[in-house]
Amino acid sequence: MKILIADSFDESGVETLRSESFDITHQPGLTATDLPDAMKALDPDIVVVRSTRITAEAIDSGLNLSLIIRAGAGYDTIDLDRASAKGVFVANCPGKNALAVAELAWGLILACDRRIPDQTADLRDGSWKKKEYGKSSGLAGRTIGVIGAGRIGRAVIRRARAFDMKVATWDRSLTEEEARTMELTHCESLVNLAKMSDVVTVHLPSVPATKHLINDRFIDSMRPGAILINTSRGALVDEKALRRGIEEKGLRAGLDVYEDEPSSGIAEFANDLISLPGVYGTHHVGASTDQAQESIANEVVRIILSYRNSGEVPNCVNRASAGRSAALLTVRHMNKPGVLAKVFDILGQAALNVEEMENLIYEGGESACARIQLGKTPSIGEVKAIEEEETVLGVSVASIESKD
Repeated sequence: MKILIADSFDESGVETLRSESFDITHQPGLTATDLPDAMKALDPDIVVVRSTRITAEAIDSGLNLSLIIRAGAGYDTIDLDRASAKGVFVANCPGKNALAVAELAWGLILACDRRIPDQTADLRDGSWKKKEYGKSSGLAGRTIGVIGAGRIGRAVIRRARAFDMKVATWDRSLTEEEARTMELTHCESLVNLAKMSDVVTVHLPSVPATKHLINDRFIDSMRPGAILINTSRGALVDEKALRRGIEEKGLRAGLDVYEDEPSSGIAEFANDLISLPGVYGTHHVGASTDQAQESIANEVVRIILSYRNSGEVPNCVNRASAGRSAALLTVRHMNKPGVLAKVFDILGQAALNVEEMENLIYEGGESACARIQLGKTPSIGEVKAIEEEETVLGVSVASIESKD
């Protein structure tokens, strides 16, 4: 298998893949613009990226492309619709960078509260301003609002305890019972969280439903002088609304991500927010620690080995959810060549689409059981036609309840 690693990647992962006899091309300097030509030239089976954007053009350029791996959690930089239409698996590495992102979030919280970058800049300029910087709200006893209680959000929450902060959360998947167990204040709405928090930190994926989740209404609900931290994705924050909140309410912000940030490691970048007082920015480096990158590399290797050895794709993000199938056809059959081909021929003639299937072999290898999910229920005649095949041992059909 040919693998193109089109981004920076921990060398330990590269060496492990080479030791497994993969044909590796590592080109960390590739941009989204360069990628289609690289795909045509190399024709890889697998592409691994971190921040490099994978467009529909890049996907179309890879004739043998069958798997894309995002060496990180978020996969909004990959054209998921095009990959799915072309039959290309997309996988990610969730949770492997959680501690690194949580650590940066806390670095930005402290920078906002104590204005550490400003103090450093003034000292480097030879200016001593103890009177100015001796004013700080402090964190103990105050409330931090955590939007998103996944792995990163929970790592942030654990660290908030060490700072003696009260914790409020908003997460659609977090129940009241779970919140009570974790000793959290569970907010039913984002507005309530904004009203009660001195610090707000965002830890959600970028999907259509989360675009500009932090909007004018949220900003208007925040406390004057409160801190907003975003280490997730730039699209979650309406930067115009945030800019107004900074100018009108004295909000402070710690940002690792931006709405229109570069897609490559080195580029020109201008954003008016960064020049505002009380705004502290980093270069989308939340996951960029040696520990996190080694952990992500190990997970990428695990995904690739699983795909090569079994065809299974761990952490696949574009597999259809349950609910497409109408019926489960179970066919017990002799484990001989051509048996399933005859079954599929009958299904094809009846225009019955196979949504998913698995074929289990019984001990001894003489017989097997095919479990076939169909888009609609087969007729009695179609079931009978399968039963009449001499290598078929038994057939049953069961309806599948919709998950919608």
